[in-house]
Formats: sequence, C-alpha cells, structure tokens
Amino acid sequence: MTTVKTVGAASRRPLAWAAIDWQTAQWNVRRLQVRIVQATKAGRWGKVKALQRLLTHSYSGKMLAVGRVTGNAGKKTAGVDGVTWNTPQKKAQAVQGLKGHGYQPQPLRRIYIPKSNGKMRPLGIPTMKDRAMQALHLLALDPVVETKADRNSYGFRQQRSCADALEQCFLALRTGSAQWILEGDIKSCFDKISHEWLLNHVPMDKTVLRKWLTSGYMEKHVFYDTTEGTPQGGIASPALANYALDGLEQLLREKYPKKRRFKSLGNRYACVNFIRYADDFVITCRSKELLEEEIKPLVEAFMQERGLQLSSDKTVITHVTTGFDFLGQHVRRYPNGKLLIMPSRKNVQSFLKDMRETIRMGLSKTAADLIFVLNRKIRGWANYHRHAISGRTFSKIDAAIFTSLWQWARRKHPTKSARWIKERYWGRHQGWNWTFFGVWQKANGKPSIVWLQHARRISIRRHIKVRCEANPYDPAWKEYFVQRRAFRSGREVYFTDPAMPETPQTTHRHRVSSRGVRKA
Repeated sequence: MTTVKTVGAASRRPLAWAAIDWQTAQWNVRRLQVRIVQATKAGRWGKVKALQRLLTHSYSGKMLAVGRVTGNAGKKTAGVDGVTWNTPQKKAQAVQGLKGHGYQPQPLRRIYIPKSNGKMRPLGIPTMKDRAMQALHLLALDPVVETKADRNSYGFRQQRSCADALEQCFLALRTGSAQWILEGDIKSCFDKISHEWLLNHVPMDKTVLRKWLTSGYMEKHVFYDTTEGTPQGGIASPALANYALDGLEQLLREKYPKKRRFKSLGNRYACVNFIRYADDFVITCRSKELLEEEIKPLVEAFMQERGLQLSSDKTVITHVTTGFDFLGQHVRRYPNGKLLIMPSRKNVQSFLKDMRETIRMGLSKTAADLIFVLNRKIRGWANYHRHAISGRTFSKIDAAIFTSLWQWARRKHPTKSARWIKERYWGRHQGWNWTFFGVWQKANGKPSIVWLQHARRISIRRHIKVRCEANPYDPAWKEYFVQRRAFRSGREVYFTDPAMPETPQTTHRHRVSSRGVRKA
C-alpha cells in the first residue's frame, strides 16, 4: 500500500490510486502553503520561489492536482488530444508523468458559450495533462495571490462570494456620504491581459507560464497563435487575472485616504470605496466631478499598463438614488433614505425565461421528473438572492411558475377539467395550498411523492461579510473560518465582539436566528 508521508520529490515506486492517503497529502501541501504566505508577508521572494519549486515537485502536490482535474465537473471533457483520465491506472500514471522538464503544453480546444447579451464567449479547453499542470502550479501561486490581493476583491477567491461583495456595497453606501458610483467593466479582460506584464510580475515559474500563454488554440482544425490574454477555461486563469487587477484599491486608498478632507469637496471626505468581483467593479465617491476628472483617468491608466481598457458601454457613472445593477442585484437609495438591495429586474426576467422554457420543453416528462429539474434551479436562484430584500420578488416568482405549470398541465391533459387537473397535480403540503407535486418510483419499487419548492419558503437571512484581511492560507485565521462555517450551517458559534462577529477570537456566545446573529 502506498501512503504519502513526505513532501519531497515524486517517488518512482508504482502508485496505487485507491490507497492514497488524501488527508496526509493535503496536510503536506498546506504546510508548504503556510510557509509561502509567511515568506510573502516578509517580502522574501527568493524563499517564496524556493518553496514554490518544492511544492510543484512534491508527490503530494501532484496527487492533489490530478485528483482535482479528475474529480470536477469537467473530468469527462477532453482537450485536443481526446484523452481523459477515467480509470485509476490512468490517474496513477498521470501523477508520475507530471514533470516540468521537457513539458510542452498542447493547444487549447476553442469552444463558444452564449453570453447574457446574446454574444458568444470564447473558452479554451486544455488537455488533461495541461489542466493538471495548471492545478499543480496554482497550489503554489494561490497563497501569494491571496496574501497580496486587494482587501475588497471577492471574485475567484476562496471563502469569498458575491454576497460578500454586495454586503460591502451596502456598508459603503448606507451612510449617505457616498452619492455617486462608477460602474466599471473591463473589456475582454481575460483575452487582453498583457503577456509581458504577466511574465514580469507574476511570482511563479516563468518558463511554464510563458508556455501556457503562447500555447495557442485550435478552432475547426486550424491552429491560431496567442499573443495576448490568458485563456478562459484554464484552472490558473482566474488567479492570473486577479493578480493583474490587484493593486488598484491600494492605489485609490493612497491617493484618497478615508480620513483626509479635500478642499475641492468643501473640506469633506471623498468617501472613495472600491469593490471588485472578477472584472466587474464599482467605485463610490461623494462627487461626480471627482469620479469623472480624476478617478476614472487613474483607473484607465492602471488598466492600460496591463494591456486592458474599460468597456465604454458598460462603464457609467450613476447617482445612488437612480440605482445600479451589480452581480444580478439592484442597489438603490430610495426617497425615504433607506438603501435597499434586491434582485435586479434583468436577473428576474432571465430566470423566469429559463423556467418557462424548461417547463415548456418538459411536456413529455412526468410531473416528478419536471419537479426534480425545477427544484434545483429554484433553490439555487433563491439561495443566491436570500440575503437581499427578496420577499416580494420570491412571491412573484412563485406566481409566475404556477401560471406556467398550469398551462403545462392543461396542454398535457387538454380534455380534462380544471378540478381534475388540480386534484392530480396540486395539493396541500406543510400548510401551503396549491403545491405542485408528482409521484415517482423508488429503487425498491415503492411510490413516493415529491413537492415543488416554493421560492418564498427560502428564509431571508442577512449575510455576514467576510473580514477583508482574512486569508484562508494563514494559520492565524484558521479558527475564524471554522466559526464562519459553523455560523453558515446554523450551529451555535462564539465571537469576541457582539457588534462585529467576524473576529478570530472566541468569548461571546451567539445563536443563529432568521435575521442574523443574536446574543445568547
């Protein structure tokens, strides 16, 4: 039996995939990642490089990399070589074959997926080996990216989500001091990042990085060179994009400190705040003129250095009373002075369009099969918006879905009466009338009833934002993330400050309620 006990170079002994001690492998890699974080904080870049090389040559790192690419949703999708690692023997051989010496990535397989605006987004699918190499080097790069990241960057980062970015928007705008918002969107961010900038600044193996960036792609059996950008679809691409965009928040903080008063603003604070999720960001400010004349040119110069530019049609300046859409939700201050965040109209319409299409195309399905499909979508969408002011929207969603399901039932049984249809497909469930249901057969042959999920049954719950400085690779924050997981699961948790339940220490006991955290 093969058991991982050290971090050192890959062993030449045959590997039994089923006998891998994954817990030990993860511990070995995490120990090196912690040392990389400490060296990055101290500015010892030579030490960082040495530790990264040790990790990318370790047996544990290679096993985790292969385990990631053979255990995710894309494990059955092949690259240009048509190869997938679908057996334990192939996975074990892949671990032995992850070597930097003589490594040459193959071109990406180019495909296109539709965007919300009707255009097509290009994706590059690497081969399994190239994906594993990216996952391996990402293990060594991600601790550096997390340590050097902007405080309010929330996209493609561990333990951070869209809910954190939206909660930061609420915190930045709730007082009423910040009145104007610059909504920023980077034009073709992944496709336009400068190769030269990445090679000069990203702290990883430059030889491997250069090979990734210049590997090219295949489209309709024709090879195309890549002279700029990092491919969307690559495992390491989000980390590279984040590293390229990090630094803008610090630049704004240095030029517009929070406690500095500006004469041009009537001796008041500028109230400049920066929130970014991937390539979408918002900048708040007290003055529209300051945003137009100083901050926007500063952002454009920052992007130009990295080969990027702002999208002219998506980068706009709006007043908080007009409101703006960000990450599928609408942020606006209403005449009564309250700042509310709720699902955006565009997001709601897009969701209902998808639901109606799913129901329309499900005419040949049984009610139970249709419910299985709908429940996944309803729960996913409602859980995403459960931290906003979504009660009325959830009720409207349920009403629209009911109408579509009634039309589905009438088309499925055109000769039956309304009473017959109601008794066949709608019943009372957990105190709720008119709940759509279906009957399906279990594996043992016994019938079972499945009920449609109502969006309004998803409880609205205030999201507790992650601390800006929290780093999942830093052992000083280990207890903090344990507490966050406990809080999100609804268990009893402990915090130091009742007003700020994000501190790593533990003294006060709190219980979870539907409105957030209350002291026990």
